[in-house]
Amino acid sequence: MGNKALKFEIKKIDKKTGARYGIMHLPHGDVETPVFMPVGTQGTVKAMTPDEMKDMVGSHIILANTYHLFLRPGHELVREAGGLHKFMNWDRNILTDSGGFQVFSLGDLRKITEEGVEFRSHIDGTKKFISPEKSIEIQNALGSDIMMAFDECAPYGSSYDYVKKSMERTTRWAMRCKEYHKNTDTQNLFGIVQGGFFKYLRKISAEELKSLDFPGYAIGGISVGEPKEDFLEVLNYTAPLLDENKPRYLMGVGTPDYLIEAAMAGIDMCDCVLPTRLARNSAAITHFGKLNMLNAKYEHDFSTLDAECDCYTCKNYTKAYIRHLFKAKEILGARLLSIHNLRFLVSLMENVREAIKNDYLTEFKAEFYKKYGYEK
Repeated sequence: MGNKALKFEIKKIDKKTGARYGIMHLPHGDVETPVFMPVGTQGTVKAMTPDEMKDMVGSHIILANTYHLFLRPGHELVREAGGLHKFMNWDRNILTDSGGFQVFSLGDLRKITEEGVEFRSHIDGTKKFISPEKSIEIQNALGSDIMMAFDECAPYGSSYDYVKKSMERTTRWAMRCKEYHKNTDTQNLFGIVQGGFFKYLRKISAEELKSLDFPGYAIGGISVGEPKEDFLEVLNYTAPLLDENKPRYLMGVGTPDYLIEAAMAGIDMCDCVLPTRLARNSAAITHFGKLNMLNAKYEHDFSTLDAECDCYTCKNYTKAYIRHLFKAKEILGARLLSIHNLRFLVSLMENVREAIKNDYLTEFKAEFYKKYGYEK
């Protein structure tokens, strides 16, 4: 399934950690892994043009959100436009999530049945319904290069019985998604391993999904508010259970430490809304930790954001100027920080790939953590 639309080559494995450097050959170009994928929730990475995403950030793959595009402008309109690539003027790869996480985060506004999920739109309160088949129909209309099976993401702290039922339903839904998905020559459907924080359930989920022979697999349901040690335990247990010859995707991860840990666990793809969200809230991610640009100490600071960063913002602007933009509520402030934060995480993974190629990822992590201010 999906062999025509995806070829994954593992070029190098780091001797100490098992981290992988690879290349995904996809319909809209090659993607080197491990990779950070910026999120363009509503068919746009917030505040960024596609050319900026290519030339300033260096992205070869971005995410779009099935739930949001289903509600607005609607998948039929996107289909009419010639698909999401054409609609948003992006000629590189797109991954669409299934809509599951957004639907399940609606809480009291949704009702789960075996058939699917009924929910009220967060925009106008109207009743909507997404089933596994509907999720695939929407993603087929969007025309993404990688699409995700519709899954249930159990909240952190859920009981064993709840997570077990949820995981079993996710497997049944994955089977329905695969059955309904017809565009296997142009779109790759990945399965999502669930099972909460119960290793036994993670193992069953991984085994059952592997038997369905998806072209790639994701780990869902972690990085949902749990302590870091719980995250690392489930990540490092689950990643080796996934097919070693196919791409492995850890969903919803974007802090520098989690990205490095993911690569060390053998993960190939990560995504998060974090860089642009932080940028809109005056925060910059740098080699020396996170900076709040509204801080008074930057008023007369005419140095660059990060002397080790090669982004457009760091080459051209000072902390004092960026602080001024935020104080004056100028849109450019959020734009410049978005460029910087996105480029920072994309280039972080470029450096991780170099470290894997040269077998010094462990040393790279130690050096990065020390500079950033993470505890070892």
